[in-house]
Amino acid sequence: MFRRSIPDDYALVFRFDEPASRDLHMLFVPFAIDAVWLVDGEVTAVERLRPWLGLGKATADTVVELPAGAATDVEPGDEVAVVDG
Repeated sequence: MFRRSIPDDYALVFRFDEPASRDLHMLFVPFAIDAVWLVDGEVTAVERLRPWLGLGKATADTVVELPAGAATDVEPGDEVAVVDG
């Protein structure tokens, strides 16, 4: 929140102990993002969240926020590995 933009190679990863319904909001975020919800590395949902008003919700044990367009080819059922780098 409160940033004006994010770098193209940016990802913000939220890890949780177990799968549950996880929601995201775009309040005070002036740019779109792609959000990917994962359970055990499998994509459960992918959404482009609009600036300021976007809302998203899905079951996940991990949520990844990316620059808009970065998850264009990602679909539910895909496997995603999150590696520290």
